[in-house]
Amino acid sequence: MQLPVKISYRGLEKSDQIDKVVLDYAARLERFCDHINRCDVAIEQTNHTHQKGNPYRCRIDVTVAPRHELVADEKQMNNGTHAPLIKVIHDAFKTMERELRRVVEKQRREIKTHADMRSPK
Repeated sequence: MQLPVKISYRGLEKSDQIDKVVLDYAARLERFCDHINRCDVAIEQTNHTHQKGNPYRCRIDVTVAPRHELVADEKQMNNGTHAPLIKVIHDAFKTMERELRRVVEKQRREIKTHADMRSPK
């Protein structure tokens, strides 16, 4: 990537293990798009005051040249998963991979776009 990944935490402690997971997933994004300008990852625990079942949220903001800003935002849906934070991060990066593929296909003109439907005057 051209710029380093910026990871921010809200409502939970910074973890080297989570940083490593995020950096591994961010490196995978480069396989889908080689002109990523910026990648910001925000990990938060939304309801920190609850005693049980604090859901996690992961938001990824990616800027791709030229003029594309992509956002993937995933929230924990159920509290029964083994490692809910890792699952939320995984789901957010999978969503971002799909968005990057869509943008790259559009830039390469592999997706058919409709021509202007107005009649010439």
